[in-house]
Amino acid sequence: MNPLDPKSGTSPTGLDILDAKILIVDDQEGNVRLLEHILGSVGYRAVTSTMDSREVCELHRRNDFDLIVLDLNMPHLDGFQVLEALKDIERGGYVSVLALTAQPDYKLRALNAGAKDFISKPFDLIEIFTRIRNLLEVRLLHRELRAQNEILEQRVEARTAELGESYREAIYTIARAAEYKDEDTGSHIKRVAHSCRELAHSLGMTGEFCDTIFHASPMHDVGKMGIPDNILSKQGALSAEEWAIMKTHAAVGAAILSDGRSPYLRMGKDIAHHHHERWDGGGYPCGLAGEAIPISARMMNMCDIYDALRSNRPYKPAWDHARALEIITVGDGRTNPAHFDPTILSAFARHHEIYRDIFEANKG
Repeated sequence: MNPLDPKSGTSPTGLDILDAKILIVDDQEGNVRLLEHILGSVGYRAVTSTMDSREVCELHRRNDFDLIVLDLNMPHLDGFQVLEALKDIERGGYVSVLALTAQPDYKLRALNAGAKDFISKPFDLIEIFTRIRNLLEVRLLHRELRAQNEILEQRVEARTAELGESYREAIYTIARAAEYKDEDTGSHIKRVAHSCRELAHSLGMTGEFCDTIFHASPMHDVGKMGIPDNILSKQGALSAEEWAIMKTHAAVGAAILSDGRSPYLRMGKDIAHHHHERWDGGGYPCGLAGEAIPISARMMNMCDIYDALRSNRPYKPAWDHARALEIITVGDGRTNPAHFDPTILSAFARHHEIYRDIFEANKG
């Protein structure tokens, strides 16, 4: 390929190299006009020039040049100062600069400052064309690689989102299976998911935690799949033996989720295992107390109790919001405030209308 004839082929990217955007920066008008003439004579179509080094950064912001031909010895800002300023604005971190200098000791300094190549003054015609073309080919290849990487990142993000959605659908399918015998199928797990997320938000948890508990909390009763149907669907109070079997659903749920590696399943395991523990140590299956109970399980316990109080159960009617709030904050003999983490109880009481609204919007 003849370096004096850019028309002899396109760049490796398939783009016409003659369309590359070039900026000439030199405080000597004669040098600017000479370079414009040289480049224009072989067909470069997008050549811009300035004799004021202070304009370079703004021109580059607006035009995103493929190549900047930069004199190093200029008033106001010298070429080294321009090179430093360009580093702060160049998208992608790649500044294609061809330095112009008549001083031999500037050459290495220019390369260390970020220039990609240099040309000595006075100019040699073949050297100018060769170095400009080589730098433009590299620049266009860099652009193509960056574009391909952006496409790849978008595809990876889209695939990750798709897999995440499929994963969350699987979680809800498992959770619905555990609730299948309940007349309130699906509604309960939706309510506790929204309630747990709102409670986490009011406690100042991170966005990641709020998202995780939203998707993990529906698995709290997954262990009920291991409980006999005659116990799950029994109308009326359970016998002591039946109640002992019912309580095993916490450990069964933890076992089902024990091999999970995702944050949803890890938190889901904690919630399934410990959402019936009480702050005062009177819960099950481990009798944990206080902060020994995972905070996700403490939050789930609060939301689950509220939802149970608002729902029909074999041993009680469905209470309205005011009565449920009273039972949680004052107690009724069966439930009392000592069962709950005081910080969580306080946050729940302060924002109790939110949980009322969630319940009313998801009655099923």
